[in-house]
Amino acid sequence: MNVLLTGATGFLGANILQHFTNMGHHVETIGRSQENDIIADLATFNKPLNTKYDLVIHAAGKAHVIPKTHAEEKLFYDVNLEGTKNLLKNLVMPPKNLIFISTVAVYGLDHGQGIDEDYPLKATTPYGKSKVMAENEILAWAKINEVGATILRLPLIIGRNPKGNLKSMIHGIQKGFYFNIGKGNAKKSMVLVDDISMALPILIKQPNIYHLTDGHDPSFKELSGVIAKEYGVKKIYAIPYYVIKPIALCGDIIKKLFSISPPIDSLKLDKINKSLTFNDSKARTAGYSSRQILDNKQYWLN
Repeated sequence: MNVLLTGATGFLGANILQHFTNMGHHVETIGRSQENDIIADLATFNKPLNTKYDLVIHAAGKAHVIPKTHAEEKLFYDVNLEGTKNLLKNLVMPPKNLIFISTVAVYGLDHGQGIDEDYPLKATTPYGKSKVMAENEILAWAKINEVGATILRLPLIIGRNPKGNLKSMIHGIQKGFYFNIGKGNAKKSMVLVDDISMALPILIKQPNIYHLTDGHDPSFKELSGVIAKEYGVKKIYAIPYYVIKPIALCGDIIKKLFSISPPIDSLKLDKINKSLTFNDSKARTAGYSSRQILDNKQYWLN
């Protein structure tokens, strides 16, 4: 296949690039860095792409962080929405298939179990809202241009050299200052980055909106236990909920008074203490398969 890929220098995009190249496909990349074949900022891009692609994979986007200013908030829409619109309008010859990398943040949920793809889109953050709007642009464009559109609403992505919360968790366990909240039974959906890349050629055969998970949804207790064993940490201690709750309330006050993000507040505590899992049976019916995070630490623990 002749493939166009955005976001090729990102965590997921780099993995997709390697996977499709290894499969023998010709992959052309577009993005801001000099490493790309087409150097362009999609947020302002306005140049016709005259190549006929079999598949376009749109993995570029501004990652999920909490904006501190209006300018930072606007950047989500510039990158995730306007970047998508600019990509679509400049595809002179629409591809047979297009894959859009979206997020479970489109639902606006901080807890819930077995959420499927028909759940209402009630995003609460600029990140989630901009992704909802980008999804709508893609679906409308794909319908007009008779393109098979596949949207992947992904949970936490796991792989080598992880970033964000998982990186902090690993570091905390190594240093001995990570604690589970309560019994640590809250479960979170996550998926190996390699399994996402391998799923793409399969799922474009049945264009749709899909969740991808590892099929198990590890709990904090399970995940921290695997990490601790890997690094020779004998025990992960737990903080009772009634102890951490007052500290989180203090964090709320600090956040309100000083407009800074404290280490813990009520929102963060809720996310840690409540399960949030997603149903991926639709993708599995279409041929998707995955490996469980806990049984395959070699793919994410260095």
